[in-house]
Amino acid sequence: MKENLTQKDYNQINLLESICLKKDKTSLKLELDYKLSRAQWNQEILNECNEFMFYEDNLLIGYMGICQFGGSEIEVNGMVHPDFRRNGVFKELYEKVKEEFNKRSCDRMLLLSDHHSISGQEFIKTTDATYDFSEYEMYLKNTVNKTELSNRVTLRKATNQDAREIAIQNAIYSGEEFAEEQITLPEDEEKSGLTIFLAELDSKIIGKIGLELNQEIGAIYGFGVLPEYRCNGYGREILMSSIENLKERNAQEIKLQVVIKNNNALNLYKSCGFEVTSIMDYYAVTK
Repeated sequence: MKENLTQKDYNQINLLESICLKKDKTSLKLELDYKLSRAQWNQEILNECNEFMFYEDNLLIGYMGICQFGGSEIEVNGMVHPDFRRNGVFKELYEKVKEEFNKRSCDRMLLLSDHHSISGQEFIKTTDATYDFSEYEMYLKNTVNKTELSNRVTLRKATNQDAREIAIQNAIYSGEEFAEEQITLPEDEEKSGLTIFLAELDSKIIGKIGLELNQEIGAIYGFGVLPEYRCNGYGREILMSSIENLKERNAQEIKLQVVIKNNNALNLYKSCGFEVTSIMDYYAVTK
């Protein structure tokens, strides 16, 4: 059990992940690149365990990780080597994670499982977790026509002075109440590879979006438009401008992860050239 990942841990977990994905043909959301980069620049002592690794001799056969992106909940995802399953490895890792959860001040723990993972879904049935929501991962498959942009909306890179505004928007989009402890600094996020942009219309903030580029794969996170500005085509402009931003930075592939609660949102992404590649289900455990 460790606070942060080292490069050696990262390499071992990456290898285990590739073995599991090849065997299961499903997806995982381990956030390893984010965690490693954050550990490298942020050297503070956390006094919290986030990495749980199970070894057979010197071989990593099981892993479970905690992610906390601010706020009052943690996210948990993990895996076990195909040759070592049904031996209680995942159960033991989960018990350690649950102990850590009970020590923390956070209110909820979200267990993640690929929608099509039989073993993942079966394990969650053995816990007291209840279904909360699903997150769609989509990849850009069709070319976006840049001439469709009307330039009504501009994207401005967020600074630390925008931290409160970003936290307020996050609360709106998630349907939660705003809390001061949810504030994270955009400039700290950028050190981990995620750049947050605020969308502005006539100098008024109308939404936000997060962009990341890692090994020529561009990613879009935390996209939202404030309720009073929806249904005017602004979301499409923000999304297409973001695609152009990533392409200009030589992204060879572009993906996004989004919680979709209605078909209108799904149709927006599809109309911009995205196709669903996987679905991650989230199950909540509360104290």
